[in-house]
Amino acid sequence: MTSRPPTRSPRGIRCLATATALLTALLTGLLTAPSPAVADSAPPVPGDPLTGSGAVPRTVLTAAQLSSATPTDTVVDSAFALPAEAAPPTHTFEGTLTLSGTATAGGYRKLKDPYGYSGTEATKHLPPFSATLVQNGSHLIPTVRGLRYTGNASWNLAVGAGRAWQEDGDGGRTRAALPFALVERNANCVHNGVLSFLFDASAISQVRYQITTETCAYHQFDMWGQVAATYQPGTVPGGEAARDAYAAEVAGRLPTKPIAQLATDHPGAGVDTSKFGAGITPTALSTYGFYYDGVNYVGGCQTRQGQYPFCGQMLLPSYSTAKSAFAGTALLRLAQRYGTGVADQRLTDLVPETAGKSAWSNVTVDHALDMTTGNYTSAGFEVDEAGGTMTDFFLAEPYATKMGKALSFRRKTTPGSKWVYHTSDTFLAARAMNNYLQNRAGSGADLFHMLRDEVLTPIGISPDARVSSRTDNSSDGVPFGGYGMFWTKDDVAKFAKFLNNDAGAVAGTQVLHPGLLADSMQQNPSQRGVTTSGSAPMHYQNGFWGQEFTSADNPAYTQPFHVPFMSGYGGITIAMMPNGSTYYYFSDNNEFSWSAAVAESNKLAPMV
Repeated sequence: MTSRPPTRSPRGIRCLATATALLTALLTGLLTAPSPAVADSAPPVPGDPLTGSGAVPRTVLTAAQLSSATPTDTVVDSAFALPAEAAPPTHTFEGTLTLSGTATAGGYRKLKDPYGYSGTEATKHLPPFSATLVQNGSHLIPTVRGLRYTGNASWNLAVGAGRAWQEDGDGGRTRAALPFALVERNANCVHNGVLSFLFDASAISQVRYQITTETCAYHQFDMWGQVAATYQPGTVPGGEAARDAYAAEVAGRLPTKPIAQLATDHPGAGVDTSKFGAGITPTALSTYGFYYDGVNYVGGCQTRQGQYPFCGQMLLPSYSTAKSAFAGTALLRLAQRYGTGVADQRLTDLVPETAGKSAWSNVTVDHALDMTTGNYTSAGFEVDEAGGTMTDFFLAEPYATKMGKALSFRRKTTPGSKWVYHTSDTFLAARAMNNYLQNRAGSGADLFHMLRDEVLTPIGISPDARVSSRTDNSSDGVPFGGYGMFWTKDDVAKFAKFLNNDAGAVAGTQVLHPGLLADSMQQNPSQRGVTTSGSAPMHYQNGFWGQEFTSADNPAYTQPFHVPFMSGYGGITIAMMPNGSTYYYFSDNNEFSWSAAVAESNKLAPMV
């Protein structure tokens, strides 16, 4: 401002000087004094405040290294973890964190890449990385959780909730760490990483990041780097709501205990907890767990550099578990809202692209969910799924191209008579149900949003898992239906509990159709579903698998029983036992081994 100030009396000048001094002191205090660790009105996150002294012995990712370093490799993941002696944070982060120069920075080490993903330069680096964050105590919370489309040629991004704390060696600055995940564009591979930095009221250090683990059968690598970053502090719209919601989310998580504690908690059962996670190559096992009697008994999250620092928030891909958790469950919700007739709706009446394609006449939503459309090339077990048409389907990013490939199979037999596994059939079923919903609820309705709002959110599924991958690499695209969802361990246990223990009800309100749910969960002996092909035929119904166990499998099984389960590409199983327990694991070496866990579960009394 260039206008001349008004003339003041000496007394006015003295008052102005005093006021100026006070204002200067106040501003200085705002810039340098400790900021509040928790917003006054925000409920604390369970477990806060931290109680450590701040006397943390640190030799990796020191303050000096975070100020200026050029890393040449990954380091132990524990360097990013909240240490036992962490003190409550002095500063509060609220604003936007943006990493600089990610397109060319850092190192990349290929470990497995038969399809040549490493030949694309973008694959070797982080995509554009920016996150708006707020803080509740020691918890650093992104205001946007779950999958985000970046426009990068290789990667989309998810940023999880991290921690902030104080260490004596950081020169008064607060140390922060955040989990994040790279998600393969137009696919479901997830590569989990972590980053760390120092900050105060207005400035930030460089940001160190690394990726040392994944759930991806065909593309595995290490990535690391350190880049400059900017911190734009400021009040975040909706920040208070984000703080409150995260406190409620953490409070609502299922109790967890180490898997070994299961034997201690139930000593008379004789459970051998080493059988959980057995049969899977350890280096290919992302994590596993066992839900029983209200507790989520969990295994670790081993990486190539030790335990993942945010094991409970490790982002896990759904792959084909989405056929059950999305498409199959969406049918059960629609049936509860509108009646079971939705399953009998014909695709030709709901999917405009079927016009003129006689192969799809008389194919219903139920046929598509059961993979008995009668349209296929080979009836061999997953021969089509591994063939050229399905490869083109998976690679297709635009909706029109993907739909064209899904409809390209020719009629071979009567719909409903033969099971042939096609992820494209689930895509068609989801699209048909989406259009059915729009016919009933309006053109703005979206099938996945219905699932999110009426099923996932009410049962406490985290924001990380309330997003689905879509066509056109866009939030405006069409959800994949048969893959493209995500989980955390808590999400897996809660969803299985909802199906297996709560019978599809939330707080006494029936959300899923009870009859169709009972069929899907192998609880109706007269409705086991279609018989699958392959060397060990099973049952398949509404996107859910079912396997029978008899005394031929284990002499302890004096009465035959059926286990419904969700299954995912690469080595993912969520098995829901008749006694109310659930065993789950996520791996990526194409190993499907869980019969030993069934035997251990069978030793436990039914839940009541």
